[in-house]
Amino acid sequence: MTHPYTRLRSGVLVAAAVGALVVPTVAGATPLPSSVATVAAAAEPPSPTPSGDGVVALTPAVRQQVDDAVQRVMKQANVPGVSVGIWTPGNGQYVKSFGVRDKSTGQAMAPDLFMRIGSETKTFTVTALLQLVDQGKVGLNDTIGRYIDGVPNGDRITLRQLADMRSGLFNYSADEDFFKALTSDPNRPFTPQELLDYSFKHPVLFPPGKEFYYCNTNLILLGLVVEKMSGQHLNEYIHDHILNPAGLADTLFPTGNEFPTPHSQGYTNQTATGKVEDSADWDPSWGWAAGAMISTLDDLRIWARTVATGVLPDGDRMISPATQRQRLITPATPIPGAGYGLGIFNVQGWIGHNGSLPGYESLTIYLPSAQATLVVVLNTDINYKNQEPSTLFGDAITSIISPDHIFNLPAEPAAR
Repeated sequence: MTHPYTRLRSGVLVAAAVGALVVPTVAGATPLPSSVATVAAAAEPPSPTPSGDGVVALTPAVRQQVDDAVQRVMKQANVPGVSVGIWTPGNGQYVKSFGVRDKSTGQAMAPDLFMRIGSETKTFTVTALLQLVDQGKVGLNDTIGRYIDGVPNGDRITLRQLADMRSGLFNYSADEDFFKALTSDPNRPFTPQELLDYSFKHPVLFPPGKEFYYCNTNLILLGLVVEKMSGQHLNEYIHDHILNPAGLADTLFPTGNEFPTPHSQGYTNQTATGKVEDSADWDPSWGWAAGAMISTLDDLRIWARTVATGVLPDGDRMISPATQRQRLITPATPIPGAGYGLGIFNVQGWIGHNGSLPGYESLTIYLPSAQATLVVVLNTDINYKNQEPSTLFGDAITSIISPDHIFNLPAEPAAR
């Protein structure tokens, strides 16, 4: 049985996705009579034709298809509330919320709510690291042992291997003692060193660079490097050097369980009893540089393009073109169709990250060929048939708006 908190390493690539439901052709089955076949074909809405850049126009018919797909996934995966944003220059935009933000009061979900974004935090932490690379304060091929003492294989693991999930370190959030500590008191704070201690008591899994293994431990170490070499606390550095320049006024890196209003409640079964609980007030410090941040649908729209291109909304650079090129080298992973670079993935051409932590999931991706953005935020992380709901939404929506670029991550692989 997969341990519940092995899911906390997710937010990407070990997450799940499914495509549109299809009825397989049964060998030897009798074909439909032509008249019936014609009626069946007519009942299906015509598939929209993507433009040369790979994204369809958001016509009323397409918007209705998206509505139907979102509501289908909500019902299938029992999602209380979700907000979806699609922005396609020249083809229109779509921003809509479904369901409820609070099951106890029935308050409606809304596009302007603050949401916990889990592992999308990694894109901010790695961006901070890459800015220090541009400043000459660190090098991607430096070993972590140059900055942090006591790391297993620290004299061999590079900052690049931490950022691209190929360090071989054990994921602290898959540790049994961590699970017990968190679920026994979800409001307790964790320090970065406490998180590392859960990891470092385990042997390394493989030599640095040999395999891909999604691991929150890597980001805790990179967060400490940013702090050491910038002279600022990580939340302060990200605020001053990333959020402010990008104009992300509704994005924050909390230091405790603070959660601005209005926000959605969050529903999770990653609890001590396995029963569903509201996690809105839980302390996210256990995720720190790997998963603690909060944002909104519209801020994530801005961030999607910024992180995928390295360019700020005003045209200035967030990081240099050369460093951005390094970021976007996304070697293949064991997940078909998915590559992972420096704190960023590429799934069938969509570049970005997803996030998952108890009660909340998100997906923020950008398709450069079409300059198109998709953002999904929702208030549960409860899997459906071993699949994360955020990727269910991503698959269903991209199957409609970008049929040549479908965000189709497979189901979560078995635990190591």
